[in-house]
Amino acid sequence: MSKVLFITANPKSVEASYSLTVAKEFIEEYKKVNPNDEIINIDVYKDNIPLIDGDVFEAWGKLAGGVAFNELSQEQQQKVGTLGALVDQFVDVDKYVFVSPLWNFGIPPMLKAYIDTVSVAGKTFKYTESGSVGLLSGKKAVHIQARGGIYSYGPTAEFELGDRYIKSVLGFFGITDYSSVIVEGANYAPDKAEEIKNAAIDNAKKVAKSF
Repeated sequence: MSKVLFITANPKSVEASYSLTVAKEFIEEYKKVNPNDEIINIDVYKDNIPLIDGDVFEAWGKLAGGVAFNELSQEQQQKVGTLGALVDQFVDVDKYVFVSPLWNFGIPPMLKAYIDTVSVAGKTFKYTESGSVGLLSGKKAVHIQARGGIYSYGPTAEFELGDRYIKSVLGFFGITDYSSVIVEGANYAPDKAEEIKNAAIDNAKKVAKSF
């Protein structure tokens, strides 16, 4: 049995989001093929994802200096404790499903906050004399992303920094078994939006069967 972390990053409803719609079909197909797997849901816009702010840096500094955890402020304890639980959860699973739109050429800010949370030396990667080494090799990931325009080819391809970013970060963690399911062009060609969505759903189901 595998543990799957299903990470969504869109404040819209499923009905109003191409990425969430395709992801819903993906995860339902995955459950059919893997009925005994555990699916853990994280919605970065609804769940508590603490920002790495001044409180957190101050708390980390105190802990590094020998201050006991229970001597931190209540707010610092809550933030640092949540950050630690999130990265431990991330390390503990076998597979990752990221779901996001392409916003301003990148990922939504709360997804960036979540990725910052799980980018922890000694947990997801480590430093060595020859450079950094990922600690999550052997795990799998898929990114389901919606793009209003066309970014998979042509002059706009270089501006796609969302899927490329997630792939790069996960590669840094040692996760090289990575797939992308892209829904693109619905805003560029609204008359073909339904066709584009259905094609992406078909692709998502194919990927889910072997994920």
